[in-house]
Amino acid sequence: MAARFLIPLCLLGLLSCSPPNRENVHRIVIWHQMRPDERDILQRQIDRYVARHPGLEIVQLYKETEELRSGFVIASIAGQGPDVVYGPSDPVGIYEATKTIRPLEGLFTTEYLSQFDSSALLWYKGHLYQIADKIGNHLALVYNKKYVERPPETDVEMIALCRKIQDRYGYTAGRPNVYGLAWNYTEPFFFIPFYTGFGGWIFDKDGVTPTLDNQAMVRSLNYVRKLRDEYKIIPNESDYEIADALFKDGKAAMLINGDWSWAGYKEKGIDIGVAPLPKIVETGLWCAPMTSPKGYSINVNIPEQKLQNVVELLQYLLSEECQMENVRGLDMAPTLRSLYSSPVIRQNEILRNSLLQISHGRAMPVVPQMRAVWDAVRPSYQAVMGGAESPEQAAHDMQVLVERKIRDMNE
Repeated sequence: MAARFLIPLCLLGLLSCSPPNRENVHRIVIWHQMRPDERDILQRQIDRYVARHPGLEIVQLYKETEELRSGFVIASIAGQGPDVVYGPSDPVGIYEATKTIRPLEGLFTTEYLSQFDSSALLWYKGHLYQIADKIGNHLALVYNKKYVERPPETDVEMIALCRKIQDRYGYTAGRPNVYGLAWNYTEPFFFIPFYTGFGGWIFDKDGVTPTLDNQAMVRSLNYVRKLRDEYKIIPNESDYEIADALFKDGKAAMLINGDWSWAGYKEKGIDIGVAPLPKIVETGLWCAPMTSPKGYSINVNIPEQKLQNVVELLQYLLSEECQMENVRGLDMAPTLRSLYSSPVIRQNEILRNSLLQISHGRAMPVVPQMRAVWDAVRPSYQAVMGGAESPEQAAHDMQVLVERKIRDMNE
C-alpha cells in the first residue's frame, strides 16, 4: 500500500537536506507545522530542557502541511528524516500504512498514559501512535464583541443577528459595510459542520465506506448557498485570506475559524469571544466540526540507544509545565486531566467555550481514505458555490469520485 502514496518529486530533495541523525544519540530533530507563536513557545521549552541537559542538541524544523506529511514518509522509508514528527492526528493513518512511525505503548507506562484525556492518545489498529499535548484543532464561532453582545445559539438566531448588524452599519454599492459572518467557504473542512448539522457524516458505521450521496449532503449544500445568495449574510466570495482579513479589519462581525487563529486576533487588539457553532433548528442538531489532537509520533528508524533520550524529551514537552505554557499563550486546550480544574482554565472564557465546542464535535478519522474524501468533495462543493452544479448532482458526483479514488489507492 505504501507504494500508492504519491509524493511530489520535489520532496526527494528533503533526503539530501535531512541527513540521518542515527549516529548522534544526543541530537534530536523534530519536524512540525506549527505557526510562529507556537514555534516560539516550543523553542523556549527546548531551550529550558537543553539547559537542564548539557550536551543534548534539539532542533525544531518547520514544514508546510503537505511537505511535512509526504516528506516525512519518503524520508522515513529511506531510513532518514526527523526523530519526532508533530502535527494533527489525520496523517497517522498514512504513517501507519507506510510503516514509518513506531508504536508507543511499549515506551510509556500505563500509569503515565493514564494521566491524559483519552482523546489525547491516538490508538489505531491496536497500537498507540501519537500522544497529544493539545486537543481541538477545531472550528468554532469567533465574534467581535464590538458588534455582538451575545452570540447566537441557533442558525435562525445567527441569520437574524447578521441581518441586524448589516442593516445597522449600512451598505455601499449593495454590499454590507460590515458583514454579519464570514468564513472560508471554499474548503470542505469548513463545510463539514453544516453537513453534520443536517445529520450527515463522511463515513458509514464501518469508518471507511464514504457516505456522501444523501439528503444531508444535498440539504447542507443548499443551505450554505442560501446563506450567501438568499440571506446575503456572507461575502459573495471568501477564501481563508479574505475571511481572515475582513474580521481583522472589523468588516465582519463573526467568523468561523479554528483555535489556531484566536491568539492572533487578540494580538490585533480585537475583543473576541468564542462560542459553539449554532444548532440547526430544522434538524435539532449542533453544527459539529471535526476535532483532532495535535501531538508527537516517533520515527520508526530510531535506534534503541537513542530512544530513551527521545522519550524523556517528549515527557517534558507533554508535562504540566509545558502544557500550561501553551494554555496561557495560545488559548488551546491541554490534554493532562490534572489541568482541567486549574483556575487558569476555569476562568478563561475562550477556553471554556472551546472545550464546549469540542464536546459538540466529531473526531476526525485517521484512515488513509480521508485524503480521497477531501479530494472528492472539493470540486463539486466549489461547483455548487460557483453555480455550475446543483446540490443533487454534486452529491452524486462526490460519491462516484471518492469511490474511484479509493479503488485507485488500494490497487
